[in-house]
Amino acid sequence: MRGWLFALIVALAAAPAAAQHSHSTEALTATPAFAGDGTLWLVRGSSDGIAVVRSTDEGRTFSSPVAVNRSKIDIDWGPDARPRIVVAPDGEAVVTFAVFQDKRFNGRAYYARSTGGGTAFTEPRPVTADATSQRFETAGIDPSGRLFAAWLDKRNVATSIAAGRPYAGAALAFAWADGAAGFGSTHIAADNTCECCRLGLAFAGPGRPAVIFRNIFAGSIRDHAVVTFENPDTPGPLRRVSVDDWKTEACPHHGPSLAIAPDGSQHAAWFTDGARRKGLFYARADNEKSPFGQPLTLAPADRQPSRPYVLATANAIHLVWKEFDGNKTRVRWQVSHDGGRSWNSASTIADTSDASDHPLLVARGERAYLSWLTKLEGYRLIPLGAGS
Repeated sequence: MRGWLFALIVALAAAPAAAQHSHSTEALTATPAFAGDGTLWLVRGSSDGIAVVRSTDEGRTFSSPVAVNRSKIDIDWGPDARPRIVVAPDGEAVVTFAVFQDKRFNGRAYYARSTGGGTAFTEPRPVTADATSQRFETAGIDPSGRLFAAWLDKRNVATSIAAGRPYAGAALAFAWADGAAGFGSTHIAADNTCECCRLGLAFAGPGRPAVIFRNIFAGSIRDHAVVTFENPDTPGPLRRVSVDDWKTEACPHHGPSLAIAPDGSQHAAWFTDGARRKGLFYARADNEKSPFGQPLTLAPADRQPSRPYVLATANAIHLVWKEFDGNKTRVRWQVSHDGGRSWNSASTIADTSDASDHPLLVARGERAYLSWLTKLEGYRLIPLGAGS
């Protein structure tokens, strides 16, 4: 048995019954997805391998790990990078991930599909035929059941350099999958995006993804923007989320999050170290065409806040993020029951005194959960209150 998979299996097998597993330093990330039948799928990223486990009891127990990669890989270990998983209406799971191709941090995005009801995965295939560089891929299933992927792509950088033209950052690229045939043609939705921050993805309707990303505005200002597709092939105009005026030539490695509520309102959360504001913030837009409102401060910079995540269910908008007080990292939670117009007071729902993954949110029907991996406590799936 491969060494990396053996180590991951040992770590998972040692899990306590209360869905807290893996004290191994090999475990770096854990990303969840609920299937329509209530099965929780969890993709785990380690330093050189990817494995998937499943739970039919909301994370109290898990299946044996199933390997996604066939051999050791140089997985993209960037602070905002992680393997991701989505589950189609027919129960098929798709895992996406990126690897480093060289020491210049050029990446290659791959995907693999589950077979045999999740007992195996297909050989990973590139998301796109172009091998220039792809990183921070994200994927989602739209309301019609179609698989969409977006990522940060550097093919236009290479073309511009070859022509002697400057090109800042990367580009937002996308493709749709066509069943077992894999992803189709790649298209560019926006040029000159920041090249090293995660993307946020939501759907405004069938064939209408919305992507939030850190953009590079004039003067090397790295603030956030949203593109909502008019149809599967037509990205809409770029809408700036907030004028934070974060001027930097460096990579923040700290991407945003986006959710779309049933009423069509859009909800963004992000980190900035800009001239106008610093810390974690949230903003709401009434719809895909309206501007985002005045940002709401989630946590000021002196609390060392990070990694915000927003989720919309049928009856609530949830926000989580991390804060560090010098001793413990705490996950803070706020919820709105009026579409983001007002919020309850933030509360702490989990903490740890050692290293931890980003806090993530996942929904099963109208119920929201915090999904969080920590070095000491392992993996935890925490329901966010009755009726939340």
